[in-house]
Amino acid sequence: MNEQLDKTDLRLLKELQKDGRLTNNELGDRIALSPSQCSRRRARLEAEGYIRSYRAYLDREKLGLDMLVVISVTLATHNRDNARRFSQLINGLPEVLEAYALTGEMDYHLKVATRGLADLSKFVNDVLLPHDSVQHVKTSIVLDTLKTFEGFPVPGSWHGDGTR
Repeated sequence: MNEQLDKTDLRLLKELQKDGRLTNNELGDRIALSPSQCSRRRARLEAEGYIRSYRAYLDREKLGLDMLVVISVTLATHNRDNARRFSQLINGLPEVLEAYALTGEMDYHLKVATRGLADLSKFVNDVLLPHDSVQHVKTSIVLDTLKTFEGFPVPGSWHGDGTR
C-alpha cells in the first residue's frame, strides 16, 4: 500500500470502484466527508494515477458476443522482435479483451469474445494461425463464468484469508 493513501482515500477508491458515476455529494454521504473534500481527494487520486479512467461496463451477451474463449498461444520463435509483432497483432484486434504473457508451457493467454463458433473459427484460422509470429493455438470455450472482475481489492478491505 502506498503510504500517501490514508483510510479515507481507500474508502473513496472502494466506493468509486463500485460506482464511478457517484457525485461528490453521494460520495461524501457514503464516506462521511464533505463534497468539497471528496472533490479535492478525487482530483488528487486522478492526478496521481490511482484512478485511471471511468467507463461503462457493457453487457457482452446483449451486444451479441455470445462466445467467450480463452486462447493459449505459443510463438514460433522466442525473441523480442517476434513478441513485439505478436503484441502489435493482438492490440489491433477488438475481439481480444485481455492478453497475458505467461511463464510455463504456453507463451500467451488471450481472453476473446466472438458472436459464435463461425466467428471464432475465422479468428483462429484467418487471423491468428496465419500470422508469422504464431506457432500453435489452443482454444478453450468458456462454459460458465463463475466470477467476473468487479474491481481490485482495496487495501484494508480484505482479510488475508480472502474474506471481507
